[in-house]
Amino acid sequence: MLQEMLDDMQGLSILNVDAVRAAPLAQDPYRYVLGEDVIRREAVDDLKRDFPAIAKPGYLTVDEVQLTGRFKDLIEELESDAFSRVLSEKFGIDLVSCPRLTTIMKRSQPKYGAIHTDGPSKVMTLLIYMNDAWDAPEAGRLRVLYDGERFEPYAVEVPPTMGTMFAFLRADNSWHGHRPFDGERRVVQVAWVRDAASLERKKKRNRTAQFLKGIFGR
Repeated sequence: MLQEMLDDMQGLSILNVDAVRAAPLAQDPYRYVLGEDVIRREAVDDLKRDFPAIAKPGYLTVDEVQLTGRFKDLIEELESDAFSRVLSEKFGIDLVSCPRLTTIMKRSQPKYGAIHTDGPSKVMTLLIYMNDAWDAPEAGRLRVLYDGERFEPYAVEVPPTMGTMFAFLRADNSWHGHRPFDGERRVVQVAWVRDAASLERKKKRNRTAQFLKGIFGR
């Protein structure tokens, strides 16, 4: 185990493993972690330069996006077994054996952010935000919620700023969402799913959604 931990730290050059490990694990209203500075500061400028030039709104899978430079390196680290081991240790659950689906968003629309729990085919979801600053007082700030109806009260609000990480175990009460925001909102999402069939279904669903957006627009 010690050797695996040392290998993890050597293999992850963009992700700040120490910041991930230091982030507290909350239990209420469900299990989640909110971390800061999980992207090493020396990598930020390169990641901003190499962030994909995405014109479409919404989440696109990595198969639909041209990955280059340090941003490609970031995706490889997020999808690695080494990073899954770090999170497995954090949450006390085996994530290494779970297939991973990574999606990227550059532009948000007002219809996004509705309160939901994520589907039961997901084991865990992780979001890493990559915006320099966030001036909107409420819009676009993800909230950990207590039910599927209200944005208030909330357990915590997540600022979508560079290097902020939010990860949670999916549960029947893992309610979350954000108030509508229209504009640039850079985020990378990794979902650990239960099996390969679930992964393929989600990829197919995402491709279909993007195809329909291409036909009908918003």
